[in-house]
Amino acid sequence: MADYKQLNGLALAYVGDAIYETYIRDYLVRQGQTRPNKLHHMATHYVSAKAQAFLIEQMEAENMLSEEEAGIYRRGRNAKSYTSAKNTDIMTYRRSTGFEALMGYLHLLERKERLEELISWCIKKVGETNER
Repeated sequence: MADYKQLNGLALAYVGDAIYETYIRDYLVRQGQTRPNKLHHMATHYVSAKAQAFLIEQMEAENMLSEEEAGIYRRGRNAKSYTSAKNTDIMTYRRSTGFEALMGYLHLLERKERLEELISWCIKKVGETNER
């Protein structure tokens, strides 16, 4: 097994992006959403750079992350990306990259329980935000 603790932030984010989106798609379909257009629209509330940046900021504000997890987030956030944000500012994009890096890290280390705990929290937080 590779030492995933040494993997660069962008590689972690690459995996984390796919993992997080899979959980969100799964959640939406299990909620009874079946129309592709509506699914896509709803998913953006969870997986957009803006949503992910908001979620990681809330996690930090609530001291949800361990020191190790916060370090992985910072590694992803500070990674030098050669792609740029399509629909958002660079800081939002970087925070979302850090969020994805954390998700990828937890997945690769097979910390499924912690990964699912954070994703469940994210789903709940987005739900609360959308109700306002």
